[in-house]
Amino acid sequence: MARTLGIVTVGQAPRDDIATLFAAHAPAGTKVVLRGALDGLSDEEVDRLQPENGADTLYTRLRGGRDVRLSKKAVTARSPAALAKLRDDGCDVLVYACTGEFPPMANDEGVLFPSRVLNGLATGLLPRGRLGLLVPLIEQSEKLTSKWARPGLEVVVEALAPSAGAGEAAAAGQRLAAHRPDLVAMDCMSYTPETKGWIKQTLDVPALLAITATGRVLREMLE
Repeated sequence: MARTLGIVTVGQAPRDDIATLFAAHAPAGTKVVLRGALDGLSDEEVDRLQPENGADTLYTRLRGGRDVRLSKKAVTARSPAALAKLRDDGCDVLVYACTGEFPPMANDEGVLFPSRVLNGLATGLLPRGRLGLLVPLIEQSEKLTSKWARPGLEVVVEALAPSAGAGEAAAAGQRLAAHRPDLVAMDCMSYTPETKGWIKQTLDVPALLAITATGRVLREMLE
């Protein structure tokens, strides 16, 4: 029987880049439905959802490809409605396509959060050592370093916009390589396999890409 995968983004639908990558990891015949927490808002309304500080900052790409900084509180408040619509769509498995940590919210029962996948993989692969962390915005560094911190782990952070080109990605990879990490985690769902390829050109260690790591877990859930 064909399954239906529901995806919530913290921005707006459509996000063909995310839907296509998840569909590529899902079993053949899986229907993919994607909704955004900010669906229905105008550009002006989105621009008013400004973060209060670094800890309240999310990065996303809106439909049309515009990069924005958003208030995590505002996105969290709008997310339950998007999850409820996906359940109404008959989705069998739900994923919240953001690597941030979120508080419990209505309708999140059984939802897969990529932050848990990425953190679990990193913990299993690197019980102790030095983790290189790529984040979209420099103002997120303190919050995300704290998110990843655990005994025996040193975290080094570099900022790289997911929309950056090959040159910028290679430069970020070189900066990370200078810290000699044992493992790299790319902490944003908008990083692509292409970005990972550019980063890997300068690193001789494994790199975890959030969207493909999550996609492989989703396949296990859907099969």
